[in-house]
Amino acid sequence: MLPILYSFRRCPYAIRARMALHYAGVQVEMREVLLKDKPPSMLAASSKGTVPVLIFPDGQVLDESYDVMRWALEQSDPEHWWVDELKTEVEQLIQWNDGEFKSHLDHYKYFERFPEHPMEYYRSQAEEFLMALEQRLSIEKYLLGKTISVADVAIFPFIRQFAFTDKNWFDLSPYSNLQSWLTNFLDSDLFVSVMTKHPVWSEPL
Repeated sequence: MLPILYSFRRCPYAIRARMALHYAGVQVEMREVLLKDKPPSMLAASSKGTVPVLIFPDGQVLDESYDVMRWALEQSDPEHWWVDELKTEVEQLIQWNDGEFKSHLDHYKYFERFPEHPMEYYRSQAEEFLMALEQRLSIEKYLLGKTISVADVAIFPFIRQFAFTDKNWFDLSPYSNLQSWLTNFLDSDLFVSVMTKHPVWSEPL
């Protein structure tokens, strides 16, 4: 029996989990869901109602994307995405991404829901994180050095979402290193592989 992965193709949390699982060679039973119509079996496993949800044959559940990534890398990490000495730096970057930056990203992407400020204001709030990443990428090819780390993969789907909110603005922005970094991931076989479209899974009758 394979682990079951409840996922939504475009969700950045689900994307990073799928990338780690695919990279580690972990086979799963993929269950593509609609977030507006979540299957009861997924909600029974995780009342949070968010993806990804990874359910093991023994009933164990992982419903945080970073936990799924860490578990996948414990199974196999051929290119050494995880380096113990970088743990603090990795987790600080991911916390910044998942916390403050994600909040600004949501306000920017869905600015109509937050009429207190215009779209440009929310974008400018998010740029503090972009500038920090740009600075890192001006020194090395990846966020923590010359090779890909778990931080790159965990953050990439959110930068992708930010960039495509207004792609013309992003392409003309001064973040040239970040643009190249993003393109590198967008064009990668790994990303293309995990973005395969799956039919929506439905609960058996």
